[in-house]
Amino acid sequence: MQPVDHFHRHQHRLLALAYRLLGTRADAEDVVQDTWLRWHRADQAAIADPEAWLVTAATRLGIDRLRAARRRREVYPGPWLPEPASVAADAPAANEPADEAPGPARALERAEEVSLAFLAVLERLGPEERAAFLLREVFDYDYAAIAELLGRNEAACRQMVHRARGRVAEARPRFGVDPRHHRRLLDKFMHAARDGDREALQDLLHADAQLVSDGGGKALAAIRPLHGAERIARLFWAVARRRDPAVRWQLGLANGEPAILRYRGGELVGITVATSEDGRITALYTVANPDKLAVTNASPGASSW
Repeated sequence: MQPVDHFHRHQHRLLALAYRLLGTRADAEDVVQDTWLRWHRADQAAIADPEAWLVTAATRLGIDRLRAARRRREVYPGPWLPEPASVAADAPAANEPADEAPGPARALERAEEVSLAFLAVLERLGPEERAAFLLREVFDYDYAAIAELLGRNEAACRQMVHRARGRVAEARPRFGVDPRHHRRLLDKFMHAARDGDREALQDLLHADAQLVSDGGGKALAAIRPLHGAERIARLFWAVARRRDPAVRWQLGLANGEPAILRYRGGELVGITVATSEDGRITALYTVANPDKLAVTNASPGASSW
């Protein structure tokens, strides 16, 4: 096998790791490109395990880039949310039967899809802690490999992952929610939000729900997270009173999960994803920063309104 083939063989895995680590597609692609440059300059004949070498290089480059990014995010105008890697304009209808037995290709695709809500939760972790958690929980690396990669001992890595699990569990949405029920719930919320139906919005939200919105100082967004169903419902009610008739709402997909997409003149201007539990929305994450929405050229489908 030629040296370049090793890189191309693992390129998708490197990009998946870098995106989960950094939360932006552009930064992830830069990390993969830098990894390629280091690989190209290295003595491949002396590398016993090309995959381990490439993952180590990408992780260390990602950690360095994440440290720099976190310093920039300290002065970011309002909350910072991850950038969607993919957006699709059309989601399956709310009453569409679930695919109970997806084929291997679809199962793999679902496994590789990354929730924006989950990426937002990962922002709670420090750079090395985040890397250790992802390598263990998402990519199934053993502690010996993680320790060697991070230059730590195994006990320290176990402690990092244990601490990360606890911090993620505090905010991570509970799994096992029927995706059809979640999509129907999001559809109801979309209609209520568009129409400013304050009572319906409050009924759809968990009492302790939170809203996090990222406008990047370039789009209308709450400058700090909002907590509580009443406050969130009041905000959407107020926004609906100043409703822009040029904005069209529809259900779609962001990173493979159901999302509310908003378009103005065919241009994507907002993405909202949610987590839910026991039939109510527990958290809403809205990305409205136009710089983060430029990653997709998805246009509204025929079902938009």
